[in-house]
Amino acid sequence: MRHVIALDVGGTGMKAALVAQDGALLHQARRATGRERGPDAVVEGILDFAAELSTHGAEHFGEPASAAGVAVPGIVDADRGIASYAANLGWRDIPLRDLLADRLGIPVALGHDVRTGGLAEGRIGAGQGADRFLFVPLGTGIAGAIGIAGRVEAGAHGFAGEIGHIVVRPGGSACPCGQRGCLERYASAAAVSEAWAAATGDPDADAADCAKSVASGDPNAVRVWQHAIDALADGLVTALTLLDPRTLIIGGGLAEAGDTLFTPLREAVRQRVTFQKLPQIVPAALGDTAGCLGAGLLAWDLLTTTDGTEVTP
Repeated sequence: MRHVIALDVGGTGMKAALVAQDGALLHQARRATGRERGPDAVVEGILDFAAELSTHGAEHFGEPASAAGVAVPGIVDADRGIASYAANLGWRDIPLRDLLADRLGIPVALGHDVRTGGLAEGRIGAGQGADRFLFVPLGTGIAGAIGIAGRVEAGAHGFAGEIGHIVVRPGGSACPCGQRGCLERYASAAAVSEAWAAATGDPDADAADCAKSVASGDPNAVRVWQHAIDALADGLVTALTLLDPRTLIIGGGLAEAGDTLFTPLREAVRQRVTFQKLPQIVPAALGDTAGCLGAGLLAWDLLTTTDGTEVTP
């Protein structure tokens, strides 16, 4: 059975799959990234994991994988196949595409983790059928993927979609990026956790706890939550003013709060728009499999010409 290797590399763990042409997951596996062993060991771990997946595919599905796709965090030069920088993995300028291609002997595509997840959400997830979408995962930080006609825009230098660094509170909290008042300092899961821990005096309290307290009507939690909602709505309206998406897809840890997030967020965005067209605001559909599924799509794209004709590597 023809298949590709899909690999999603995170700060602490890697998710992988062998993906058939119809999108079926033929095999799935996970393992630790091993960042505590240093960047060289992380890279070697990725290569070994991919090689094991290749062997598994050949043994169980009658032929080796036709291509591979890998999604990584940080700054990515997808055109050159280089993982330029990732603070949480400690690497700089790793020619990951070529290293994998040499190890596996097949074509390899490299992508940014959020943009790759956005590609999957746009094609086969919550944005399916939308010609323009914006995918915004609310996790430890906040990033974005700009979807245009079935692809995701990387920008001239690979930085497109960094909505988390829109300044929503000028002169506000310092951000590691060097600015003050960035969106992710107020509306990420990490920011909500920090604010709720401070409000409760419990260092272990997190955003999920805050959401539960909001649902039960705790006024302190409602205050913290609304503070984040207001900042998020300000950032999203700036983004939709610039991009005019048809669908706005919200994912990440905060999206797991469901209506506790989406009901006030939709209202806050609605109150802020004037001439702009209000997009459909929907939860992400693919969860933590989005990056892996997107990596599979990148791999299959390598095997398809612009007119949709299959090619053999």
